[in-house]
Amino acid sequence: MTNSHPHLTRLISDAVAAEPARSVQLVADAKHALRRLASSVSIVTCRHNDRNHAMTATSVSALSMAPPSMLVCVNRSATFHAALSRVDEFGINVLSRAHVVISKRCSGEASAESRFNVGDWDTGAAAPLLVDAQAAIICRKDKQLEYGTHTVFMGRIVSISVNGDVDPLIYVDGQYTGRAA
Repeated sequence: MTNSHPHLTRLISDAVAAEPARSVQLVADAKHALRRLASSVSIVTCRHNDRNHAMTATSVSALSMAPPSMLVCVNRSATFHAALSRVDEFGINVLSRAHVVISKRCSGEASAESRFNVGDWDTGAAAPLLVDAQAAIICRKDKQLEYGTHTVFMGRIVSISVNGDVDPLIYVDGQYTGRAA
């Protein structure tokens, strides 16, 4: 015995037909909402085939304290993604307000080869580290997970250096800023 509910069937059909338009609007709404999410700015680095690579990122976060670990989300269409996918270790350089120029260079203003021409970089570590970064963290890649357009890279912290007073570079609403006291 089959129960037919023409009204319900029509509603489901209308919802399926409207899904692409709703998806486009949802993406636009998400982008608009996420401009309000303030994030610390970091430069994620790695060394692959004797070349240094760097990318500005706001999608960097502590993952766990047992074991101490971090995560970084990278769009698979980014050039940096290919290099990070092929290495065992990566660096996270937490920037201060003094690092706006370096952040802009590593977010696409400069070619991959010239991103390390500004700032004091220690290229002798497992991944390039910015000497005066708020914090410079080396992680050994432990896992990676593809989700949507991005890969989430998870790494166990193997070394940390901390410098200066807490004065993070923050990105919100398409602009750089610092913390309000």
